[in-house]
Amino acid sequence: MNPTPQVSVAIPVYNEAAGLPELLRRLRDVLDELGGGPHEILFVDDGSSDGTLAALERAAAEDQRIAVVSLSRNFGHQAALAAALDYVTGEVVVLMDGDLQDPPEAIPRFLDKFREGYDVVYAIRSSRQESIRLRAAYFLFYRLMAGLSKVHVPLDAGDFGLMSRRAVAELQRTSERNRYLRGLRAWVGFRQIGIAVDREVRHAGASKYSPGKLFALAFDGIFAFSIVPLRAATLIGVGALAMSSSYALYSVYAKLALDRSPRGFTAMIVIITFFLGVILFFLGIIGEYVGRVYEEVKARPIYVVAKVIGRD
Repeated sequence: MNPTPQVSVAIPVYNEAAGLPELLRRLRDVLDELGGGPHEILFVDDGSSDGTLAALERAAAEDQRIAVVSLSRNFGHQAALAAALDYVTGEVVVLMDGDLQDPPEAIPRFLDKFREGYDVVYAIRSSRQESIRLRAAYFLFYRLMAGLSKVHVPLDAGDFGLMSRRAVAELQRTSERNRYLRGLRAWVGFRQIGIAVDREVRHAGASKYSPGKLFALAFDGIFAFSIVPLRAATLIGVGALAMSSSYALYSVYAKLALDRSPRGFTAMIVIITFFLGVILFFLGIIGEYVGRVYEEVKARPIYVVAKVIGRD
């Protein structure tokens, strides 16, 4: 194994012009200290509108290690990560966000584990700087995901991490439209290990993940790696059938043996309304799965590239 492999740092960015100078400074310092190489910094511009692409073009002109893949519009963070994996050239690939919440200084620690024989080294977010409500939501989601999925998705692990070339090659073979990269990374297998990394505060700008986008990502993760929601409909249906059958038998017994009819018009209305709500809820879940099948059947590209900068 090459003691200092060629490293590709892949970074999706969307309207991050304000933080790029500091990000590039810290990345260059880290890569300079690694030695070996030539290393690569690959940016995927996900349809930015704030001057990010122009700043990246200038940086690529000044530093031959920098390459830029510009997408034709905003396809979303997970699609930009897919583009990054398709265009990297290094022996190992480090995926990280461009807001400096993922500290570049953790890259040497990832490489230490890679040299020990691990194909995937992911960051476990030992601390977060977000609000208590957001931290609680993340905490609950990761544990819900772990309980529902057959694939072991590490708790509190984001996209920040290192992958070997063969792990990246397997991810390149996946063509899912509704992607959840940290789940796909776990699904690929090979030797994997997590290391604790503090998640820092955003250096500049605001988060591009609104609550709606966070929920959409959570749904993508659950529906892509679990069919438990569908099985829950079956279990609830069996339970409802058992209860209704028991009540029907009791009604017949009361009429024939006790010569009285059970009362409970209000209770019956409540029960009917409740189970109608349950039916509609699970119809929505089935619709989510069907919608994802529909997206896959159309087989559209995950992203469209407008131009590539810094590559022959």
